[in-house]
Amino acid sequence: MSSAATAQRSSSAPPPLIAVDAMGGDHAPREVVAGAAQAVREHGLRLVLVGRTAELAPLVAAEQAARELPIVHAEEALAMHEGALAAWRRARSSVAVGCKLIRQGTAAALVSAGSTGGVVSAATVRLRTLPGVLRPALALVLPTRPTPTVLLDAGANADAKPEMLVQFAHLGAAYARTGHGIAEPRVGILTIGAEPGKGNKLARRAAELLSAHAAEEPRLDFRGNIEGHDLLAGLVDVVVTDGFTGNVALKSVEGAVSFAFEEIRAALTSSPLARLGALFQRRALRELQARFDSETYGGAVLLGLNGTVVIAHGASRAQGIAQACLLAHQLVVGRITDQIRRGVAGVSRTPSWLHRLNPAEE
Repeated sequence: MSSAATAQRSSSAPPPLIAVDAMGGDHAPREVVAGAAQAVREHGLRLVLVGRTAELAPLVAAEQAARELPIVHAEEALAMHEGALAAWRRARSSVAVGCKLIRQGTAAALVSAGSTGGVVSAATVRLRTLPGVLRPALALVLPTRPTPTVLLDAGANADAKPEMLVQFAHLGAAYARTGHGIAEPRVGILTIGAEPGKGNKLARRAAELLSAHAAEEPRLDFRGNIEGHDLLAGLVDVVVTDGFTGNVALKSVEGAVSFAFEEIRAALTSSPLARLGALFQRRALRELQARFDSETYGGAVLLGLNGTVVIAHGASRAQGIAQACLLAHQLVVGRITDQIRRGVAGVSRTPSWLHRLNPAEE
């Protein structure tokens, strides 16, 4: 039995309700419904599907989960190619209805594998940011050892200002503490050189502000710059950058890992002797592949909103959707929104470094 199911059975309070955007994703709604059913069966989660009832009801029946997976009707769905403008206009989309459930207090979180831009826009407009937070940031976990590394922003804000990166650092540090038990997260800025002063105007100014702010409350353990080849090295616990750079870095890592595994697979099947040797390493190879599989981690978390939003990979299959639902459940149980609200409270109250901004750089 999973830890989530055990915790639920040991508590008299009902588990939190997670809204699942059943219409979002490359393989929606079939794989989303299958993943939600898997999450209910394996983890004992409490979910509600949001989408077109006529399309979802037969799929839920096929999973024999009609009682476990209620449906909230939403007339529209955001296509994967649609972004922020469409999300803002469509108040009856499955993402918008899911956000409404959170705002009403019916649901505690939203899971979607839909268009990142659309989900970010819809959630930001309908849930609003926490007091003082300028923009929400998309935080993704990188599979480093011995503890994971939080990368943000991974695509929510293509254009950012230095003060936003400072807030991202505090959002990421709060998430690392709450979600991953890292007592004193080390923070670094992703740029083109490890030496101080390296990078573009955004990175240099953000580093200056973080260095000046490191001694103020809430404190940050700022370690300076890190380079792209250090993303999986575990040198820091939180990597901060703008959404454009973060998304490019993330996709580059995903592509490199995929290429490496394809090359390993080709080498291990190149001869009878190689295939024989691979048999003895089969378990280790499977564990390594699972460690870098995006479906294992459930997706990215949109931090800084009045509600918990998990954005799964657009190509997620049932396993990835189930993991995203489990991640959302764990974050709600850990009161991630309250933890982040307290973690950034000191930064939100017009901190001294904000007054030191050079207007010419804004």
